[in-house]
Amino acid sequence: MNVQGMMRTWLWLAGLSMGIACTPSRSADAPASMASHYRSAYPRLRPPFLRSGTALAVDQRTHRPLLAKNTDRVVPIASITKLMTAMVILDARLPLNRRITITSADIDRLKDSSSRLAVGTTLSRGELLKLALMASENRAAAALARTYPGGSHAFVTAMNRKAARLGMKRTRFVDATGLNPANVSTAHDLVRMVAAASRYRLIHRATTSRSARVLSGHRHHRRLITYHNTDPLVHSRHWHIGLSKTGYISEAGRCLVMQATISGRKTIIVLLDSWGRLSRIGDANRIRHWLLRRRPLPVS
Repeated sequence: MNVQGMMRTWLWLAGLSMGIACTPSRSADAPASMASHYRSAYPRLRPPFLRSGTALAVDQRTHRPLLAKNTDRVVPIASITKLMTAMVILDARLPLNRRITITSADIDRLKDSSSRLAVGTTLSRGELLKLALMASENRAAAALARTYPGGSHAFVTAMNRKAARLGMKRTRFVDATGLNPANVSTAHDLVRMVAAASRYRLIHRATTSRSARVLSGHRHHRRLITYHNTDPLVHSRHWHIGLSKTGYISEAGRCLVMQATISGRKTIIVLLDSWGRLSRIGDANRIRHWLLRRRPLPVS
């Protein structure tokens, strides 16, 4: 083989290897909606490699998708659920200063997850709402649902009714915490939920707070504990976040939804089924850097 032939062969192999490296895998019998593929508003700019199974970035003002990956999947959403929990509580206009006591009914017996809110702890409804949103405190969310008029069953009914009003056609809730993997949705539906939640000032304040301190325990056995936001990006000077919520159960993987201002544009980002403890945070940063590079064109 002459030198030119060797060069052509080498270039062909290099291009093939780059295609293999940059193209997500897809099984031969997988339907198109389930394929791990990207669509982007930047046809000449290669999309970032994301470790999240599902990803969607949307311009909130125009509703235009900027980046899409596996957005038709119906998947468990873990504690992203708590955004709906908060909206239902706030829509009901229940007094936020009412004191609520954590009881044994609020203990997670499905996943046996831990909690720093001891049985007997009494906090205001507003404090419980903040802990549920900022720190994803499951007992706080369970107590909010339990003390809703009509109890937890009525609360879940209100959650699904709210989802229907928002046009979340492929979403279903069965509990207020997100611990149950039967709480499912799609990336497109979650964009609708994040957009709605971002209009609540209290949700904005709670999900972007860096920390909160509360007294946990009963009577003389109380101790002051500090909760931190489960999204480390709220501490970053590079991000301008209007709403943030994380989630995790084994069936859902690690999840993150955000509303953030990027280059003066309010953008909603949904990341679901991410592998690796920090991969959703890395994916959010990769999307942000990618969006900063040029203006979008319509997604076909």
